[in-house]
Amino acid sequence: MTLRVRHLSRISLASLLLSCLSLAIIAQPKQDDRMKWFADAKLGIFIHWGIYAVNGIDESWAFYNELISYDDYMKQLEGFTASSYDPDAWVKLIKESGARYAVMTSKHHDGVALWDTRMSRLNTTDSTPAGRDLLKPFVKSLRHSGLKVGLYYSLLDWSHPDYPNLTRNIKRYTDDPERWERFMQFNLGQMTELEKRFSPDLWWFDGDWEQRAEKWRAGEIREMILDWNPSAIINSRLAGYGDYGTPEQGLPTHRPADKYWELCMTINDSWGYQGNDRNYKSPSQVIRIFAECIGMGGNLLLDIGPMADGSIPPEQAEVLKEMGRWTSKHRQAIYGTVAGLPDGHFAGPSTMSADSTMLYLFFPGDGGGELMLEGVKTSINKAFVVGNGTNLEVREYLRPYWSSHAGVYFIKVPEEVLDEKMTVIGVALDGKLATE
Repeated sequence: MTLRVRHLSRISLASLLLSCLSLAIIAQPKQDDRMKWFADAKLGIFIHWGIYAVNGIDESWAFYNELISYDDYMKQLEGFTASSYDPDAWVKLIKESGARYAVMTSKHHDGVALWDTRMSRLNTTDSTPAGRDLLKPFVKSLRHSGLKVGLYYSLLDWSHPDYPNLTRNIKRYTDDPERWERFMQFNLGQMTELEKRFSPDLWWFDGDWEQRAEKWRAGEIREMILDWNPSAIINSRLAGYGDYGTPEQGLPTHRPADKYWELCMTINDSWGYQGNDRNYKSPSQVIRIFAECIGMGGNLLLDIGPMADGSIPPEQAEVLKEMGRWTSKHRQAIYGTVAGLPDGHFAGPSTMSADSTMLYLFFPGDGGGELMLEGVKTSINKAFVVGNGTNLEVREYLRPYWSSHAGVYFIKVPEEVLDEKMTVIGVALDGKLATE
């Protein structure tokens, strides 16, 4: 009798544990649910702001690559004033651009934190003339404007006395578990501060290449973040423990293998502000790159680099404003869409409505007066100019009555309906898209 009771107790305990595990699984959103806002957002703004803007030099890399001494690099702390910083104006411009989220560098590899961390005095409150937490008002303004909050955080910290290296040639140590443990406690402490104060929707990690996932405790960090906020998403730079890919400064030529991805790209050639870098991309060029990203099912994270006083260079602001004009006009072809036609069907990027019944064709210039659409088996109900509403003439060829293959569509586009940067044509289909 006793044995039977014990046996039943074990069964009951196992059932209870399974029930708790099931509840925990149910309570945590699935990846597709967590990623939905990101997949629908399409455009984000990256912000690299730090003491490197004082001299207009490479962020962190200037001393790591020994182009400047560490001490001379850190002298920039004295000139980082943030005297013209207006976070509400920043957010107004970001929202005007059509972006649905922003990612701010809370701390780059140089270790200078933009919030008043209690883990170190190397922050803008204690060590710069700015004398305050610069993240807090920006995050507050993003929340007030309905934009998602992303925080960039460098896993490595070349300034920390317990991190293994200072520069590419100066090593503090090669193997010292005790010092590494102190550094990891520092790292985890800063992440805890960021979560408790700001609860970011998106964690944008960087610097994972210098250590293995096990050493970073990447799995533990991911678990910690999702325990804090089950809806948070994480980029790919957590040593294999992220949710989406982050190609950098290189536009993919084909759809990436990652289901979710984001091209991070500078607006000129520099992440942070560099006054000598005048190689700005034009609004037309940025819009064309953006169209290619969303046409392959990805996002664009477009970077800006504010000056040391917190003002945004006018060339950068102009690009964001023109992006805003264009995204506002063509919003139905951008937000909430999915990747468009496979390669070879249209000579340009395209997107598609989530229910696969509407195509959107993007093209610069005049398209030669008409667009050609190949390999689409579904009949077209009508074509129109997005943001204008003009209905367009559509003719189909090469589909005789006895054939089941797709024909070739030609859509006439008069010059007077063209957008000055990039025109978008909506194609309403008679059912879900079928191609060959």
